[in-house]
Order: sequence, then C-alpha cells, then structure tokens
Amino acid sequence: MPSNDRPRIRSEVQVMFFDTDCAAVVHNIAYLRFIEINRTLLAEQLGLPLRQMTEEKKYPVVVRTEIDYRRAAALGDRLIVEGWLDRLERVRFWCAFRITRPADDTLIATCRQTLAIIEMPSAKLLRLPEDWDRYRTATLA
Repeated sequence: MPSNDRPRIRSEVQVMFFDTDCAAVVHNIAYLRFIEINRTLLAEQLGLPLRQMTEEKKYPVVVRTEIDYRRAAALGDRLIVEGWLDRLERVRFWCAFRITRPADDTLIATCRQTLAIIEMPSAKLLRLPEDWDRYRTATLA
C-alpha cells in the first residue's frame, strides 16, 4: 500500500453488462478499463488534466502493465479502484492499483504500470515534470 504522502486517487465503478461475459463474470480487459479511468483521474491530480494534455500534446503512455487477477467480479458488483504514484525515475514512472469489492472485503486484482510522457506527433520522450520532484523522496523510500 502507498504511504500517505504519495499522490493517490480512489474511484468507484459498478460492473455493467458490457463488462461481463456470458456467465456474468467480468472480462479481463474490463479491469484494465477500470484502471484506465482511475489512472486518468490520478494524472489530473498530478497536474496533467485531459484538456491541458490535448493543448500541449504531451501525454502519459503506458509502456508496461502487470496485473494479477485474484478473484472474479460479477455483474452488478460495486468495486473500488485505488491508484497511486508508486515510483519515479528521470523519464519513467510507475503507478500501482488495487481493485476491491467492499461488499465482502475481497481483493479482486492488483496492477502495476510503467509509464512515460511523450510529446506528439513526434513521439519524443520527455523528462518528467520538474514539479514532480517533490514526490521523489516519498516514492523511492
């Protein structure tokens, strides 16, 4: 779990029909969509709101995703997705996520993603924003 000084976000999702297969169990790809929503909200907290990204043409891109599916979620479940800034380097950063079902306190999935910021349309790799330096001590501890 993250320490309290790391940027973090908590969001809630409800499992819909389009998230499930014929057995009413959540598709593996739906979990990544839940994480994508949470990560977008976390990016806003880090100073990368969607509109600004579009105007500046600088975007965080996923380089790697590791996900462990622990238990199945099903149609109608309400899930909590927690995301936080986990680690920083010069041009890469990691976000971590937990998906839980609070109704029975079940851990559904954990995930860790490696990201970088690029400038489009050249796809030029950028250094992380200078104002993120305040997170370096907290995230590398």
